[in-house]
Amino acid sequence: MNIQADLIHLIDLAIKKLYGDTSVQVKLESTNADFRGDYTFVVFPLLRFSKATPELTAVAIGNEISSHSLIAEYNVVKGFLNIVVNTQVYLNFLEKQWNNPSFLSTSLGTGKKVMVEYSSPNTNKPLHLGHIRNILLGYSVSNILSANGFETIKANLVNDRGIHICKSMIAWQRFGNGETPQSSGLKGDHLVGKYYVAFENALVEQTRDTLELAKKGQWQPENQTTKERYQKLWLTLQSAKEEKQINKLTDDIKDLVRNQSEIMQATSEMLRQWEAGNPEIIELWSTMNGWVYGGFNTTYTKLGVDFDKYYYESNTYTLGKDIVEEGLQSGVFYQKLDNSVWIDLTGEGLDEKLVLRSDGTSVYITQDIGTADLKYSDFEINNSIYVVGNEQDYHFKVLILIMKKLQRTYANGMYHLSYGMVDLPSGKMKSREGTVVDADDLIQEMINEAKAKTEELGKTDGLAETELQHLYHSLGLSALKFYILKVDPKKRMLFNPQESIDFQGDTGPFVQYTYARIKSILRKAPTVEQWSGTASMNQDSTSLLPVELETIQTLYRYPEVLQEACTAYSPADVCSYCLDLAKSFNRLYNEVSILNEPNESARINRLKIAYFTANTLKHALSLLGIDVVERM
Repeated sequence: MNIQADLIHLIDLAIKKLYGDTSVQVKLESTNADFRGDYTFVVFPLLRFSKATPELTAVAIGNEISSHSLIAEYNVVKGFLNIVVNTQVYLNFLEKQWNNPSFLSTSLGTGKKVMVEYSSPNTNKPLHLGHIRNILLGYSVSNILSANGFETIKANLVNDRGIHICKSMIAWQRFGNGETPQSSGLKGDHLVGKYYVAFENALVEQTRDTLELAKKGQWQPENQTTKERYQKLWLTLQSAKEEKQINKLTDDIKDLVRNQSEIMQATSEMLRQWEAGNPEIIELWSTMNGWVYGGFNTTYTKLGVDFDKYYYESNTYTLGKDIVEEGLQSGVFYQKLDNSVWIDLTGEGLDEKLVLRSDGTSVYITQDIGTADLKYSDFEINNSIYVVGNEQDYHFKVLILIMKKLQRTYANGMYHLSYGMVDLPSGKMKSREGTVVDADDLIQEMINEAKAKTEELGKTDGLAETELQHLYHSLGLSALKFYILKVDPKKRMLFNPQESIDFQGDTGPFVQYTYARIKSILRKAPTVEQWSGTASMNQDSTSLLPVELETIQTLYRYPEVLQEACTAYSPADVCSYCLDLAKSFNRLYNEVSILNEPNESARINRLKIAYFTANTLKHALSLLGIDVVERM
């Protein structure tokens, strides 16, 4: 049963009868809360056919459809036809769907295969709060796609090579004294991250005096090319007026100084040796990456997320060169005199983009071109979703446009799920300075907050210690996940741990508490088998209370919400629905009795509403990666 689709069909038939075939496409909106109705049809597009006023046009259509059993009544406000659905329709819905598992899914993506790539960490540091938003978003979108019938592959492209990895390696060689996760008691990713920060500290120490000279225009680099570059930057800086340009030039000079330092030169040499296959460097790289993978897996397990496929940059960074050659032959790319290969996207409002260096080595876009082909070759996917922060918006515009110009059949299914950064009350995070919020520390902090809040509210009575520990963990992770996922992915967000754990706010623990409240009711009720045989329709639909009807109508919306969240790649839609349903049920709970209702039909209806609500909340929370708790 699809009430909205049936109403659209009725209105369409009415329009054809009254005005003949028109070009008007019937669309319904939710009725404004100030007016009576469930759905509203705006008649203004019809006026060129009806030749009547908006009010009379709406009345004419209302009269045509009002006799149908689906409709209880209608009213007209100017050009808006507000339709009230017959309450019996919702009772019929409750009776049919309250214990139907298939209600909790749709067939929107049946027969289609989609890959969601998320996490994609660098192996030079632990996962942090920014990664957590990425991971939770990718995992939840994967779940939502699966609930809509898509065959979903969860992928992780690990950035396990490059100069950033070598920074941790060179610092460990110089300052590590053979330290390992076992000898230090540190998680492997924390240990490697420790040396990434140590590298930065050493680099700052090595370049401090030189930077002071460079700021005064007194630096004399030994390398002639660097000297000429520095002098050009310095002269441009002296005449710069705009703050943005001054900051950019200052940063360019700083990078020039840093890149000429001894430790940075040694790191660049290490990368060259890695690419040349130096056995000792490869062994160190493999060992330290192994430490990191062990640490990552521990964090993924804590977060309750997983992956179906791993790709590694060390295996994919040379991919794409053959495709660039193909593009050269077809005219998609062009070659400059220095043999570098480019694509001109100025006609599409973008820039020229380098796709292969003059020495034949790859850039990031080259790798991504090759990896896109590899993904399709591996799985023949219809859609490929990249969960990557909005600082990479331009990169993915270029990548998707290139794949379309290369006439890849899958290119129209490529999508960059861009999300905003996460800030803290204290400001931005910086990895190399060691000022990020570590994922493991944050998870533990959330668990501690959940414990403190639970004890403060006195919700620990009657629970064994093992149950309490599970409760604290579940509530802490729920608070973290829900708080992050309830924000539209495109928006930048401020994360406040204390606010996220509020049992009465728009939080995960509030929804979990509602679920636990329902389970408490159902434990005191007769078993499902004892009351499930009593038909909900025995209750007179006119006696259905507004608060009961509201909860049933909210339940009815779930498949629609699933499809909307899927189409928009937005777990925030699911979070919003969870809050709507939890609040609606709590209003019912506070206004009427369930177990002590003397009218049997009404009591059975309310039990079915409670059971239906619990199952729907459990399913919706699972899409967000959140476990329910049976007792609180």
